[in-house]
Amino acid sequence: MRFIHEEVDLGYQDLDANTGKHGRTYTAPDGSRFPSITTVLSILSEEGIAKWRARVGEEEANKISTKAAGRGTLVHSIIEGYLKNESIEDYLPHIRQSLENLRPILDNRIGKIYGLEVPLYSNHLGLAGRCDCIAEFDGVPSIIDFKTSRKPKKKEWITNYFAQMAGYAVMFEERTHRPITNTVVIMDVDDNEPLVFKEHRDNHIQLLIDTKKEYDTRKLFH
Repeated sequence: MRFIHEEVDLGYQDLDANTGKHGRTYTAPDGSRFPSITTVLSILSEEGIAKWRARVGEEEANKISTKAAGRGTLVHSIIEGYLKNESIEDYLPHIRQSLENLRPILDNRIGKIYGLEVPLYSNHLGLAGRCDCIAEFDGVPSIIDFKTSRKPKKKEWITNYFAQMAGYAVMFEERTHRPITNTVVIMDVDDNEPLVFKEHRDNHIQLLIDTKKEYDTRKLFH
């Protein structure tokens, strides 16, 4: 399988990123600084994470979080390499297995690819971030996010993912004048079939806007 790429000109190559104690920020080409969309949306999962950490204990929570983050990074990396038509031989077997799990979805449902790890920002939203994949999915231009999970998730549990992708859709349209309204989560789940969730951008953009307002309010008191 060889994927077709049609890179879209954003008017810049990359955005400078800086990670500090209050999260990550990006600097746009004109010098404007924007908070990372993932930093802003982390507000939505604060309560759930705090309860989970209290339940399992700090040491175990740190161990699980570190392992999950490391695996997630490697799975993103191998998917990106595969979609770039590169060799993926150097990855460990369990990471290659994640790709094998997802390969039927990638091969059969992803068409022309417009960008991978795409750096985006929006003056309108006051946010920036890096989108996993912008490509045709089932023939429709889409914002695509790759996730790993220890257990199957329900669609209503991942509204923060869709808010994030809605933000990327707005950023992409602002930068390129090409509207994209389809958002897709492709999730590799331990010991289960992968999951695919699709949503319309406009169903979740208000959640992002409201969460950004909460973030800005908190910043006043930092």
